[in-house]
Amino acid sequence: MWLTMLSMISGATCYALFLGHATNLVQSLDSSRRQYREKVKQVEEYMAYRKLPRDMRQRITEYFGHRYQGKFFDEELILGELSEKLREDVINYNCRSLVASVPFFANADANFVSDVVTKLKYEVFQPGDIIIKEGTIGTKMYFIQEGVVDIVMANGEVATSLSDGSYFGEICLLTNARRVASVRAETYCNLFSLSVDHFNCVLDQYPLMRKTMETVAAERLNKIGKNPNIMAQRDEPNSLNTESKTISAVVNALAAEAEHVNNMSDDMAQNSGSEQSLQNLTENLKLSLPRPKSDEFRSLFGGSSP
Repeated sequence: MWLTMLSMISGATCYALFLGHATNLVQSLDSSRRQYREKVKQVEEYMAYRKLPRDMRQRITEYFGHRYQGKFFDEELILGELSEKLREDVINYNCRSLVASVPFFANADANFVSDVVTKLKYEVFQPGDIIIKEGTIGTKMYFIQEGVVDIVMANGEVATSLSDGSYFGEICLLTNARRVASVRAETYCNLFSLSVDHFNCVLDQYPLMRKTMETVAAERLNKIGKNPNIMAQRDEPNSLNTESKTISAVVNALAAEAEHVNNMSDDMAQNSGSEQSLQNLTENLKLSLPRPKSDEFRSLFGGSSP
């Protein structure tokens, strides 16, 4: 009797231990899925702690489900431990479908494509999300890997729609202007974003690609009823700064000379010498200071419009 009970208890204990070890083994073989479940559990606890509304909780849960597909990886940490060349190869391979679907990349220099994709950041948007809001300062442009977005005007009309292989948001990065239209996700959208700093860094090395993007941007502006000539205004701030510095230099020099003249005696010889000095200074300024581009400022140097 006792021997039978002892055997049953021993058997149940061994079975429980075996089952526990087997469960741990299975979980260790699929650590990414286990991490995903832990991540979702943390998110659920956070939503309960913050007492978020039910519809918002549902959207957050659906977002995690769509983005991670049941598996969670710290991709940034993994790639950060690789060598630069190996990391570049992995990123290029991961983005191969994007490169294949974007005509802009298909006709571009291979080095340009590699420089761009290594700086891209993966982002997911849900249907109805406002990806870009009209009138805001642009900090990113986007490439569509999968999904559909609508270009929405201020009156709420949809000017056009973009899908797999398209890109948007480059206009304000090229013109240093504010967003000219809003962009809304029509479906779940898998996008890759490129920040303004990386955008300028890459295009400064490939001026021909900048010209190509400016041409496409001008066509898009014309299509949505905006003035395409704003694409030519990108360099205006630099020229205005140059002219402003030139005028400031002239004013400061003339002010210093005027103060010098006022402090001198009334002796005619000395006055004549000061006038001659002022004339010499003006001539030197004409030769040494940069010539302003604007017709409005050429008169300061006694010049005429070409």
